Amino acid sequence: MTHTTTFQVRKDALATTRVVTQAAPPLADGEVRVRIERFALTSNNITYAAFGEAMHYWQFYPVGQADAAAWGCIPVWGFGSVQQSRHEGVPVGQRLYGFWPMASHAVLQPAAASAAGFADGAPHRATLHAVYNQYQRCGADPFYTADSEDVQALLRPLFLTAWLIDDFVADNDFFGARAAAGGGRAVMLLSSASSKTACATAAQLARRPEVEVVGLTSPARLAYCRALGIYSRVLSYEALGTLSADTPCVYVDFAGNAALRLAVHARFTNLAYSCAIGGTHVQNLGSSRDLPGPRATLFFAPAQAKKRSGEWGGAEFGRRLVAAWHAFRAQVGPPPSPWLVVHRHDGADAVQAAYATVLGGRDDARSGHILSLPGAD
Repeated sequence: MTHTTTFQVRKDALATTRVVTQAAPPLADGEVRVRIERFALTSNNITYAAFGEAMHYWQFYPVGQADAAAWGCIPVWGFGSVQQSRHEGVPVGQRLYGFWPMASHAVLQPAAASAAGFADGAPHRATLHAVYNQYQRCGADPFYTADSEDVQALLRPLFLTAWLIDDFVADNDFFGARAAAGGGRAVMLLSSASSKTACATAAQLARRPEVEVVGLTSPARLAYCRALGIYSRVLSYEALGTLSADTPCVYVDFAGNAALRLAVHARFTNLAYSCAIGGTHVQNLGSSRDLPGPRATLFFAPAQAKKRSGEWGGAEFGRRLVAAWHAFRAQVGPPPSPWLVVHRHDGADAVQAAYATVLGGRDDARSGHILSLPGAD
């Protein structure tokens, strides 16, 4: 009998965790059971937890009804192989990329199957955004290379968000910041500049001569961010005051730090837009109400993806995204100073330790964590 091991967190106290192992129910007709072989854990997943209620991330893989109010399972990106199948279109052994629970196994109900992949048609996911419900067959996936699964798990979903942020601000002509600069360069101000999503965003924005990309980070990570070569300037949070108060700028907030957000809004009289992305500073999250200047607006990547897919067509959207991804992946990896060093964590204790490190923001900026949980078959 298959037993599933699941890593769960308290929704109201993210540092409180537990590992639950239980017998897996038999499959119903049309279902498949996937052995989740590797998944990434980044600050992006901490954002999923921090905004779990508001953005419905807890709904993807709900825990048992008795515990659902208090406990949740953080969704992650990674790879798995079909272990059991009662769906004629999804064979045993097929390798998949997609959105998984932090667990050893997942049960899916494939729907709208094609040569490229399928959607999970489980009823509880029907109202959730389609981007998160898609599972790609690796053999037909233009993003996929067998030797880069760890990098894909760590950076592919972050890159999609970053690519869409870059497109979103350009699509909106940088919200008038360039006009306020007299046609000169608008400043894109990125918090949590060492986070992987911020780095991917900066790498895309750096290709645009019409903007100056300024990263904000902790003093300990200044050297790392500067060495990447994607920021025009990198400042410590304490040095925010060295930027002129009348700088025409757009704030792209990956930190979610309420005090920092207030400091940015209070200082810059030409703040054109405030874009809330994540919550890497999970201990310092707070309300965005009553801020000076523009309202802090949460960015929802699937909405921009839907807009561009409609304007460009799905095939052209995919072509542009895949080309940009492969260019970015080549930029990340070259020695002697790669952006990313992968660390593997296998087993419940190792997963708990890695989660505590990422949640606390204590890992090295170059670290990328790939996890797996045991499951008895």
